Amino acid sequence: MKLHVKKIFLLSFFILALLFSNLNIVYAADTNAPELVSRAAILMDNKTNKILYDKNSNERMFPASTTKILTAILVLENCDLNEIITASYDAVMSIPEGYVTANIDGDEQLTVEQLLQLLLVHSANDAANVLAEYVGGSIESFVSMMNTKVNELGLTNTHFTNAYGLQDDNHYTTAYDLSVIMQYCLKNDDFRRIAGSTSCSIPATNKSDVRSYTSTNQLLVPSNPNYYSYVTVGKTGFTTEAGECLVSCAYKNDLELICVVLGGTVVDGVSTRFSESKTLYEYGFNNFSLKNIANPGDIITQIEVPNATSDTKSLELAFTDSIYALVNTSDLETNYTPEIQLHSDISAPITQGDVLGSVVYTIDGIQYTSDIVATHNVEASQLLQFVLQIGGLFIVLLITFRIFFSNRKKENTDI
Repeated sequence: MKLHVKKIFLLSFFILALLFSNLNIVYAADTNAPELVSRAAILMDNKTNKILYDKNSNERMFPASTTKILTAILVLENCDLNEIITASYDAVMSIPEGYVTANIDGDEQLTVEQLLQLLLVHSANDAANVLAEYVGGSIESFVSMMNTKVNELGLTNTHFTNAYGLQDDNHYTTAYDLSVIMQYCLKNDDFRRIAGSTSCSIPATNKSDVRSYTSTNQLLVPSNPNYYSYVTVGKTGFTTEAGECLVSCAYKNDLELICVVLGGTVVDGVSTRFSESKTLYEYGFNNFSLKNIANPGDIITQIEVPNATSDTKSLELAFTDSIYALVNTSDLETNYTPEIQLHSDISAPITQGDVLGSVVYTIDGIQYTSDIVATHNVEASQLLQFVLQIGGLFIVLLITFRIFFSNRKKENTDI
């Protein structure tokens, strides 16, 4: 009988285990995260830094011409757009055969902005060298500036050996690191404008007639079948070793997403750097939304200030900043509970606007914070001040009394 019960128990346990195993399989199959051909990719929200999609994003990869976004931002931070640069012969003639150029001649004069257009729109490698030599004093010194900037951004899996993406075993980055570099670049309005251009036209120079080019980023070009209307910025890259690469940015419904695709290929005549970037953007825009949790002036809590007057001691605390959290669209109606951290020394008097603490919302592992401030003045209680004054006077009298009688006692002892 006991053996029979034991068999039933074991059979029930086996069935339950099988059911839970099937539930896990169903759950995994229900996810709508895309599967990509590209070897590495990342989709990140620019406002909250939340990563919405990740495939090998910390694996070291060759970046090819996506390198040029860092070149561009260093130029923008160190030059005026109207500065005129004279190209050196060495800078333009050192580009290997097979790499894209704008046929810049030695001693040709172009402005910084024109060279940046050639760099970011046409992906001209000779423009990269001319800019690097001008900004750094030498290309080697400019590359040192690139690696210094990488270190400042806290990126440990990136190292550059040239300004434009020439294939080199020691010239590498990751999808994640490129997303951080792009996020940094997007803070510059001139970068956004130039890297978001669908084309460029360079006026005649002392060495060349007018040159016109269409952006290598087909997502930006309305006449191209790969056009994606929400993309605002982008930089392509390709070498045989790196594969098809693209780092870009798109904006829709108050969301600004950064997408990096590395190690792509061509499928059915379409580069996966374009098709899979679009797939990732659609995944992001369709499944995530910004939830407005708080606005400046919203009341978060109310406290009692112990040493305040009766009519001011009840104090409401308000947010100083807006808080937007990136959540799954299914969680838009969810109410999140904050952690309120008040200063330990709160006492009257308090001035309206004084920071008295902070509030933290932790959602999906990301913290969203705001200072919280007093909504009105809080006056110190006069009664308390009176009591303190009486207490102080009493202590003074007590000390005086003790000193007086101590002296009298000493005088009596001397007699």
